[in-house]
Amino acid sequence: MAATSEATLFVGREHGAGERRVAATPDSVRRQVGRGINVLIEHGAGQAAGYDDQAYAEAGAKLVDAAAIGEAPLVARVAPPSLEDVRALSPDTVLLTLLAPHRNLEVVTALSERGISTLAMDLVPRISRAQSIDALSSQANISGYRAVIEAAYGLDKYFPLFMTAAGTIRPARVVVLGAGVAGLQAVATAKRLGAVVHVSDIREAAREEVASLGGTFIEVPDVEDATGEGGYAKEVGENFLERQRAVLTEFLSQAHAAITTAQIPGRPAPELITQQMVEAMQPGSVVIDLAAADGGNCALTQAGTVVEHNGVRIIPGNDFPSKMAGEASALYARNIASFCELLVDDEDHLHLDLEDEIVAGSLVTHGGTVTAPRIAEMLGGKDA
Repeated sequence: MAATSEATLFVGREHGAGERRVAATPDSVRRQVGRGINVLIEHGAGQAAGYDDQAYAEAGAKLVDAAAIGEAPLVARVAPPSLEDVRALSPDTVLLTLLAPHRNLEVVTALSERGISTLAMDLVPRISRAQSIDALSSQANISGYRAVIEAAYGLDKYFPLFMTAAGTIRPARVVVLGAGVAGLQAVATAKRLGAVVHVSDIREAAREEVASLGGTFIEVPDVEDATGEGGYAKEVGENFLERQRAVLTEFLSQAHAAITTAQIPGRPAPELITQQMVEAMQPGSVVIDLAAADGGNCALTQAGTVVEHNGVRIIPGNDFPSKMAGEASALYARNIASFCELLVDDEDHLHLDLEDEIVAGSLVTHGGTVTAPRIAEMLGGKDA
């Protein structure tokens, strides 16, 4: 993509149900303006996250109406765009967003047909150079923390050990499934609250990380390391899952809370907790499922709805970052700012370098085609 005359970024209001985050904060605007990027902020864009228009203006942004989106060659948002949002974009716009392309194939097709260059913040390669752009990690950190707070709130039990004149109250037992960013934050938070924490993960590297936070690693007999590309867990066979479920059922039967975080980018979440495993849990216990948006790690999970089964509540956690919109926006806005800086050359012109590893790894649509191989395959192999 050739350099344009100037780098102008538009950040608008989010219209998705329950979405309170925003893709820019006054701090990130100040940073971007200092880098030579013109920033247009739609009136009221940050209100739900606690950032008012005056703060944006004082940081150097120009406050505009929604129609100004057509004036900016660079657009940043949080949630995947709707088909109506796509139609509002000018052809050749560069869009940065959390896209979840495997769940939004119709939107991907529309972006491609519109000629949009789409950079998915959730496909940023997990390499050292991209750490400041890694939005999945920044938002997962919040999810892991919030999951424990929600679990503690949902239980009629103390998390820590209490020794009183009336007797001893034993600490809550928490099982965390998946020791990625969200899982490790959940371990750390649960330990800070005084819970006994057991952790399951199919990646050998997770063992030491869990131990360093005070958690106890759950052993599955005859397991092979299942570390996949980019440090994510790879898919495993049904035989392994059966053995894992047998071990987990024993731990879940003694747990007061289970927090599930296992996800595989671009694929449905693996089912780790069956209905029978839920039925083995104690009445009054809770399951917090952070993989709800991708189908859930629990067979009974319903995104957006709390399900109660045999006295156990299954709580979806797909909206936890939005429930902490101020902090989540601050982190996400820094991710966006770092990516924007990568897209601006030394003369403050917008330039999309398709040879750059981060750009290439995040690019889903460009030049009227779907450039992400797996997404193109899901669409029938028409592009890429």
